Amino acid sequence: MNNFLKPEILAPAGDKERLIAAIEYGADAVYLGSDRFGMRTAAASFGGEDLRDACEYAHSKGVKVYLTCNTVPRNNELEALPSFVEYAKECGVDAFIVTDIGVLGIIKKHAHDVDIHISTQAGITNYAAANAFYEMGAKRIVTAREISLDEIAEIRAKTPKELEIESFVHGAMCVSFSGRCLLSNYMTGRDSNRGDCAQPCRWRYSLLEEKRPNEYFPVEQDETGTYIMNSRDMCLIEHVAELAQAGISSFKIEGRAKSAYYTAVAVNAYRCAVDGYVSSGYDPLYKPEDWILEEVRRASNRQYCTGFYYSDPMDDAQIFYNGGYVREFDVAAVAEDWKDGTLYASQRNRFYEGDELEIMIKGVKPINVTVKNLKNAEGEAIENAPHPMMKLSFDCPVEIPAGSYLRMERKGGVIL
Repeated sequence: MNNFLKPEILAPAGDKERLIAAIEYGADAVYLGSDRFGMRTAAASFGGEDLRDACEYAHSKGVKVYLTCNTVPRNNELEALPSFVEYAKECGVDAFIVTDIGVLGIIKKHAHDVDIHISTQAGITNYAAANAFYEMGAKRIVTAREISLDEIAEIRAKTPKELEIESFVHGAMCVSFSGRCLLSNYMTGRDSNRGDCAQPCRWRYSLLEEKRPNEYFPVEQDETGTYIMNSRDMCLIEHVAELAQAGISSFKIEGRAKSAYYTAVAVNAYRCAVDGYVSSGYDPLYKPEDWILEEVRRASNRQYCTGFYYSDPMDDAQIFYNGGYVREFDVAAVAEDWKDGTLYASQRNRFYEGDELEIMIKGVKPINVTVKNLKNAEGEAIENAPHPMMKLSFDCPVEIPAGSYLRMERKGGVIL
């Protein structure tokens, strides 16, 4: 069954800066957490009045706000849930993202006119589960990350057209099933199902033999050890047409704990790809331009794969032997103003007179500019910009919108 509706770009918003980046670079909707009941305690930056402010700002830009309420709460947490739900409704959230069916029932009672989205943590892998949640009042399901594109298409074909389907298309993956894991609980006492995962799957492990204390042996034949549970990142930007044709109505980008720059890069790339797909007349063979495909490599990543969408992840090296990120570019500065051939910006990483910078501008191919006539905030000529957040300016013949990112390429871990 084909679905030719324009897919929604759903972006993470870990705090106000990332919320603004997501919206300014083209998100149709954002998902965020408050100070309770969300799966990212470290990114819970919208408690109290901040939640109201976030909703008002997003709505002023025509963007929807989905609130994560997707922990698996214990008995002693439930008493606070009704008032939390009522306050979130009053703030103007457009939907709650839910895992637990008890939480679903409480939301239906205390915010019955707010949409309910079923989290990926519910592990929906078939149309029977999708239909059951629809009958319980869900407006949308988020598919389990462990199913293929063909299986998603079958869910679409065998569920009511009113039920929206959301799927992750980009970002970090988890070694556990749909993020439901106890490894963090066992190793650190931090409950991954209540938003406090320590991510021990990302750690490096070695083998220790019982009779040889303090002698650590690498699991792989590598002197640095191995990251035996560490997943690659997901990237489906080449496949936006196939995802839309399968009936996915919302493309979800992972990353509430990542930087505003990461958010801007990912949202901008998928915005351009989806807009290109629509402009093609919903061509099922549409492929984004090369520069769009390259954009997602401008942000840190753990190397990309397509997850479970097309094959067993083991065929695509989901588990791989490097714990770090691939980082090819650094943000040099953020544009603040442009006037009469001069770009005014705020520094993020040191750069020099004569350096070549690449400027990421919303919706268009990046441009290159050579730093000439570099000056500080007082208008004095300087050889480099060494101080974080310092105000600076240099010649730029092309008008640059405020909020654009100026970045510089790395080679071998060295900034050029």
